[in-house]
Amino acid sequence: MVKEFRYDDVPVLETTGGKLKGYFYDGEYIFKGIPYADADRFQMPRQAKWEGIKDACSYGFVCPLMEKDTPSAELMVPHRYWPQDEHCQNLNIWTKALGSERKMPVVVWLHGGGYWAGSSIEQVAYDGFNMCMNGDVVVVSINHRLNILGYLDLSPFGEKYKNSGNAGHADMVAALKWIHENIALFGGDPENVTIFGQSGGGMKVADLMQIADADGLFHKGLIMSGVGDEKVLPSCKGDGRAIVTEILKELSIPEEQVEKLETIPYYELVKAYAKVSPAIAREGGYIGGGPLANDYYKGSPLEYGFREHAFEIPIMVGSVFGEFSFMPAKYDKNQLSSEQMKEVIRDVYGEYTDEMISLFKEAYPGKNLTDLLLVDRAMRQPSKRLAKLHARGGKACAYLYDFILEFPMQHNKIAWHCSDIPFFFHNTELVEVCQIPDVSEKLEGQIFGAFMSFAKTGRPGSGELPCWEAVTPDVEPTMIFDRECVVRYNFDDKLYEKIDSILPPFNLMEMTADSENAVQH
Repeated sequence: MVKEFRYDDVPVLETTGGKLKGYFYDGEYIFKGIPYADADRFQMPRQAKWEGIKDACSYGFVCPLMEKDTPSAELMVPHRYWPQDEHCQNLNIWTKALGSERKMPVVVWLHGGGYWAGSSIEQVAYDGFNMCMNGDVVVVSINHRLNILGYLDLSPFGEKYKNSGNAGHADMVAALKWIHENIALFGGDPENVTIFGQSGGGMKVADLMQIADADGLFHKGLIMSGVGDEKVLPSCKGDGRAIVTEILKELSIPEEQVEKLETIPYYELVKAYAKVSPAIAREGGYIGGGPLANDYYKGSPLEYGFREHAFEIPIMVGSVFGEFSFMPAKYDKNQLSSEQMKEVIRDVYGEYTDEMISLFKEAYPGKNLTDLLLVDRAMRQPSKRLAKLHARGGKACAYLYDFILEFPMQHNKIAWHCSDIPFFFHNTELVEVCQIPDVSEKLEGQIFGAFMSFAKTGRPGSGELPCWEAVTPDVEPTMIFDRECVVRYNFDDKLYEKIDSILPPFNLMEMTADSENAVQH
């Protein structure tokens, strides 16, 4: 059956920046590449303005990357690659209706890739069409400045650079302000906005809770595999004097001409940065690449504590079983005998093998014993700490989940970083590896339903999956997303306590450096 497409009769919308024209396709109005702001390099964003009618039928530029994209592990996380430009402050909208009378909930996607890479459309599963259609929500995805364009502090070199270390976050606040002022035109309710993101995007959700300028611009947050501590992503401390001074020297630019950094070709700036930053990093110095705690951004909640307003925002926080278990399996775990599995585990846990097997069976009944070696040590524990910290505020609920599904590749590979995204977006049909008979459709409905309920009401319950209890300072109810979804309580505390007493501290940078097959972002 041919799907309906319309363009000529789609109304022109008058936004705060200017006039827009999108298109209609298969039941939805779609607007792409809408400029929400503009900015000179290292400067705070200003509201975008344009003359005439802006064509909103093509995705906008994405932020330039410091390293060339290399297709890798596309079966696990299929990507889309897109033209890049520094003027990348744009957003995309999917909606089923236009006009202020609808007041549909709004969900705003913050992409992953840490603070240095990624884009609003980078992954195939980021497409907002199915979420809009099946959830009756307005879906928005955002591009913003990244890496040294979004997070390099030049404040020691002039007042005009006062918040350059947080320019990328200021872009996101500008986008949320644009949404607040304009989303009613697209059928959305500006007083019911949920921000959500995965990996670096999840970190951005927590970060925006720490920025007063974003207060009132969103009302709920979903953090997917996006809570880490210093072992995952070291925080930026100090200021940019050392790194910027060395960049200037490398480029033979006198300090009094620091403004030349605003116009030097991007990849020349990247080359200089890449040459001088490692030595400063080895000494523990600031090199940018992430938000800088200051008067504008109050810092990571796990390190600095939540702002009082943040306690009023309901959050849903979760991770996946294997997070960074990207490497192909060295063996078929399904063909190993009990004794062979024990020997594989003994190579890591030695004299503690029997105790670890017992703890793992208690925490994850039914899982293959060798999956013990892939238990996430990056996101799950910090996620629990963040939820408990939020619960102490006593003002809004925090809900935990753990995605532990096995996939039909590499001998039933356990869930990896990004593998839950298609389920939250209702996009499993777009990702080949998610095609699991008698499993994917049901689990997608449960996860998607829980998220849509959370976006609409602040509680992740639906007809597909009843709401589970919120976290308290003492109890951690966790919804297990698997072939059969169940709620479990503090189920992995003893397992992690023992793992941490045996193994050296987790180091993401060392681990990913050793993995040639690590999925990007």
